Amino acid sequence: MTETATAGNDSAQEPRGAEIVLDSVTKRYPGQRDPAVEDFSITIPAGEIVVFVGPSGCGKTTTMRMINRLIEPSSGTITIAGRDVTRENPDRLRRQIGYSIQQAGLFPHQTVARNIATVPTLLGWDRARIGARVDEMLELVGLDPETFRRRYPRQLSGGQQQRVGVARALAADPPVLLMDEPFGAVDPITRGLLQDELLRLQAELHKTIVFVTHDFNEAVKLGDRIAVLGNQSRLLQYDTPAAILAAPADDTVAGFVGADAALKQLTLTRVEDVELGQCPTAAVTDEIAPLRAALAEREWKWGLVLDAQRRPLRWVSAERLAQAESLRDVGLPVTGTVALRSSLQQALETLLAESTANAVVTGRRGEYAGLITIDTLVAHLSGMRAESAGATKDPGERAAGEQP
Repeated sequence: MTETATAGNDSAQEPRGAEIVLDSVTKRYPGQRDPAVEDFSITIPAGEIVVFVGPSGCGKTTTMRMINRLIEPSSGTITIAGRDVTRENPDRLRRQIGYSIQQAGLFPHQTVARNIATVPTLLGWDRARIGARVDEMLELVGLDPETFRRRYPRQLSGGQQQRVGVARALAADPPVLLMDEPFGAVDPITRGLLQDELLRLQAELHKTIVFVTHDFNEAVKLGDRIAVLGNQSRLLQYDTPAAILAAPADDTVAGFVGADAALKQLTLTRVEDVELGQCPTAAVTDEIAPLRAALAEREWKWGLVLDAQRRPLRWVSAERLAQAESLRDVGLPVTGTVALRSSLQQALETLLAESTANAVVTGRRGEYAGLITIDTLVAHLSGMRAESAGATKDPGERAAGEQP
């Protein structure tokens, strides 16, 4: 089933995902009149994150679990990389599919290393290869192997447990990763960090990821495509986040999108993808006169004082500079910055907290890269609306299950 050679083979190509196709899949439980999932069809492209989003009890988790046959389908076919999974040995199948769940699902009596090594051990990898893979996975998810290898799950924070859960799911280098509300049990700040980490990993690994959530904001942030599901996993709309936000297929989908669709669109663009503004800057060791002259010439109200590594320190106004003798202790501290990889929604949150109405953008090492303003965000949203108006069909013209 896998499209790549196993990890550890020097001649293996870069790991990639595998296409998943569910065709008329139905799940019926004995004693229930209506099926839990009825006639569900979808194609999940290789190497993409596809998010199943819908209300509790609609069948989205049941649908996902039929992919690795933790739940057996009653009818229909499911293929991964063109092979029918219903004809596979279920145990062998699950060893080729990563699986990450809420609260990580780690074995409490096993160390972090042994948890991560679960599937490679079942596959018969030798001890040296397993040890190397464990360390590689810990580094991949941002955990120091020396610090965490011998710890037990109870010695980890919720966010650390989820990282280990993802590392375990990826340990055998599967082309497909199933994630069942994996970040639902952690606090909002940790959840955002884990979402960012998943996007970073996906940019490197290009797995096919099926992600289940009831949080539409999470779906918009993570998904290359979103499948909005109704009762019995009825496919209400399947499209890119931008297309769904711009043109919900019906009132039910519009209810998921909510009234703040424009703000949600800001999560779809990174700061590095828009044109940044600039302001006069000076190093903390510079003379005041050049910065004062630059502000006067460009009629700017604010300039930035940078440290020796060009990291932003303080905002300074022309009025403050007129009375100052040095740049070392003048101005207001920069209270928040936005990274180039941040979303425009994160930029907006930072911008609203800044008294200067400008958010400072920083590069990888924290160096000053430019500014982002409210005008930048408004212009971007206007451009997205114009693009959607020209490229999106009327919602009534697209069938609920039509591929984008």
